[in-house]
Amino acid sequence: MKDVVGKNSELLYLYDAKMCNPNGDPDEENKPRMDYETGRNLVSDVRLKRYLRDYWLALSEDEWRKLGYAPRPDVWGRHVEDKKSGLQQVVSAKDRISALAGELGVEDLNELVKRASQKKGDKERKKLKAFIEQLLTRLVDVRIFGATMPIGDESGRKGESITFIGPVQFSWGYSLNRVEILPSASITSHFASGRPGRGEEGERYGTMGKDWRVKYSLLTFYGTVSAWRACHTRLTQQDVELLDHSLLRALPLLATTRSKLGQTPRLYLRVQYKDDRTFLGDPRAWLELECETGLEDVKDVQLNFTGFVERLGSAKDKIEKVGFWAHPDFASAKQLEKALAAVGLAIERVRGLGAS
Repeated sequence: MKDVVGKNSELLYLYDAKMCNPNGDPDEENKPRMDYETGRNLVSDVRLKRYLRDYWLALSEDEWRKLGYAPRPDVWGRHVEDKKSGLQQVVSAKDRISALAGELGVEDLNELVKRASQKKGDKERKKLKAFIEQLLTRLVDVRIFGATMPIGDESGRKGESITFIGPVQFSWGYSLNRVEILPSASITSHFASGRPGRGEEGERYGTMGKDWRVKYSLLTFYGTVSAWRACHTRLTQQDVELLDHSLLRALPLLATTRSKLGQTPRLYLRVQYKDDRTFLGDPRAWLELECETGLEDVKDVQLNFTGFVERLGSAKDKIEKVGFWAHPDFASAKQLEKALAAVGLAIERVRGLGAS
């Protein structure tokens, strides 16, 4: 594999959600997740990672090749195609790792792990190490986000697990503005069970639910890329640039269901440091939204980045470059790019949809 990442990065990702449900809470009738004390809309890091994994699964062999990957990588967190029916099926983590082990020439992974842990298991340890290297080469999301792969039964009482702590981690996202949840309408679906050709409508069945949506939410995520963790999953600079690219493309291409439509990336920055020790911390504390209520569109957003720019400027000797992308409709971001350049930071444009 190519050289692993040797420098830390921190990420700031903003997108907005308009008249949709960015992340429903199954414990609350699928209402948008909220911090009701502050009025902030919440989105889990798991939801964000799901968009990214689904995007990687959707890329064709040719698209992966254009991104510099050959052969096409695989994804750990995915559905698996049934060989008989050709349909995508949900499988357990145990079945997934067993199938991957078989494809990579390991017949009994559980037994291999057990023998590798024994005093005289030198041969097995080498074989297990080679298997893990193959696994990391193949699974791009494990190199980036990590994973826990159970070996043995699902309860964990029999067998072991292989755990990779991902070098890329995201916090939960939250809205900078106070978000209004629109009154929900009840939604229903019906179907008939009558036999065709006899004019019989038969019995009718249906389901009922609530259609919860936010009026407007300006969501922000903070993320880190740890060089110390990267050496354990073999994360490469190419993988980090894939993450840059995917954060801008996954959301508009995959948030297209009835409840998710209306989400748009607005700003992305990756601050890459010169070493493997520097982290400045969550930059959302340095952002100031001039009006936190009554927002309905990105054109209403006036976001003050003064504190953020001052923080980066004071640490510019530790910063190698700032990857930058902004949606052309986000006026505040244009001022941010000029301010970052004015304090002497090297700006590098990130490729994305709607790049200005």
